Amino acid sequence: MQKSTYLFALAFISFVLFSCKTKSTSSASNGITTEKKWWKEAVVYQIYPRSFKDSDGDGIGDLKGITSKLDYIKSLGIDAVWLNPVYASPNRDNGYDISDYQNIEPLFGNMADFDTLLNGFHQRGIKVIMDMVLNHCSDEHKWFKEAKKSRNSPYYNYFHWWPAEKGEPPYRFSIFDDKGYGWKFNKPTNSYYLHYFGDFQPDLNWENPQLRQEIYKMMRFWCDKGVDGFRLDALAFISKDTTWPALPKEYNGNWVMYYASGPSLHDYIKEMNREVLSKYDLATVAEAVGDIPRVKKFVDEDRNELNMAYHFEAIDFGYLKGEYKMPDPKGYDFAKWKQIYNKWDSAFVEKGWGTIYLGNHDQPRMLTRWGNDVPAYRDYSSKLLTTFILTMRATPYYYFGDEIGMSNIKFDKIEQYNDVELLTNYAQVKAKGGDLKRFLEGMKISSRDNGRTPMQWDTTINAGFGSTHPWLPVNSNYKQVNVSAEEKDANSCLNYFKKMVQLRKQNEVLIYGKFTLLDKDNPNVFAYTRELNGKTWLVLLNFTSINAAVNTGIDLSKAKLLITNYTSASSNGTLKPYEAAVYEL
Repeated sequence: MQKSTYLFALAFISFVLFSCKTKSTSSASNGITTEKKWWKEAVVYQIYPRSFKDSDGDGIGDLKGITSKLDYIKSLGIDAVWLNPVYASPNRDNGYDISDYQNIEPLFGNMADFDTLLNGFHQRGIKVIMDMVLNHCSDEHKWFKEAKKSRNSPYYNYFHWWPAEKGEPPYRFSIFDDKGYGWKFNKPTNSYYLHYFGDFQPDLNWENPQLRQEIYKMMRFWCDKGVDGFRLDALAFISKDTTWPALPKEYNGNWVMYYASGPSLHDYIKEMNREVLSKYDLATVAEAVGDIPRVKKFVDEDRNELNMAYHFEAIDFGYLKGEYKMPDPKGYDFAKWKQIYNKWDSAFVEKGWGTIYLGNHDQPRMLTRWGNDVPAYRDYSSKLLTTFILTMRATPYYYFGDEIGMSNIKFDKIEQYNDVELLTNYAQVKAKGGDLKRFLEGMKISSRDNGRTPMQWDTTINAGFGSTHPWLPVNSNYKQVNVSAEEKDANSCLNYFKKMVQLRKQNEVLIYGKFTLLDKDNPNVFAYTRELNGKTWLVLLNFTSINAAVNTGIDLSKAKLLITNYTSASSNGTLKPYEAAVYEL
């Protein structure tokens, strides 16, 4: 054999062996081929630093507080943490208004504290995903402070401006502005700057290549520190049509969809991938607004953009149209809700990868929103929701405190709220002469502040969060719902969560297995199978407070019960209230 032929054959064999090593092929019956990745197999635990643990008695959670709880986090069995922003910030939007991307907010500590925390996670085999805000920064960032001084500033074109001599800017909407207006006048430059969010959050001009290089340099700074990934906030909004045309009628007031349709969006993400992401072993998850065709563009492996995306269709389901997070008093169509998950699972069968979540810092507590927080059903429905999240085909993102069954605090007065988004919408309702009492009742279910109250560690003052009255009040149920009590209770929500995490980690059928929705029109029960390499599991979930019949057509007489949130599972085709059961068929 000639040397060249031999080398070619050797290279081909190596390629085949590498492919076999990195590909996980399911049974031919389901036809899914999935490349194994650590971020697909990980259970991600989200930490909202302000509310996790206060170490210095100022009422605000911090990095040292998180470090003090590393062993607890490790005990959960999770693989990665997502940290909400800890960068320097005036905190008008709780860290999503960044004034220095390469420094730590003093309220949270300093860079040495961050390095200690990062090393502590890594020593325990836990990866760290940082929240990265790239659509906008704070108006206190040095770039903007210089830009607003003069049109001749080298930083002026780091932002979007409309010169006043051209008259009023074309209308753009702002989500955090009382009047919903997305431009603000700046007298020294005699021009208006764009802000899709608060007027304290000027939008960055991604059309400027110099700005983009600044962003990439900053991201490399964190990658070189050893962070393991990025959650990319509002990424879909970074590209703007700088001819500033009138808003197209086709969007009919849907500013989110319009903002997510910038002409160079995916060119910029591909450039980011080439310049930064492809050079490290990172997990990236996009806040990718839009329908399936739009979202798939972010995560199609052939496009070389990002790894994961999460959709909002299911989490925003059940709200009245045209009103800010106002729950429909009639409830929601559960069968349609199931179909949303079925649709999005199908979207990532051949390409891309999704996420599954029910709570995060932008949502109320999942127990109140999707379960039942009355004492009789709290444990059952909390465990049911945990079972759902950890048995779906997607990377699970699980919000801190949900593992112990924390619930909404349900404030009565507007003065009790902190969230800039809610306060803005309250002002808008008030300006229009709307029903403020009705608004506040709705917010007891849907407000983001419900998911931001301090972690409930024990029965001591402030639930063990810290020695000082915290930035948001502690939920009054902390004497019953806390880590200390649940660690001692074998049947607690916390210990059930740990069991479910292990069940998922030890069985690839729950990670890569094909998802098939069963009994799809059932108005009470979510039933589905997961299949991989000849193994089939059945998941049964009763999302109601009544006994509910289920008809999957599957004989359970020989099935093996793997886990349930009751002492024993139902066997007569009727599930008890909020019953969850997982079987191996």
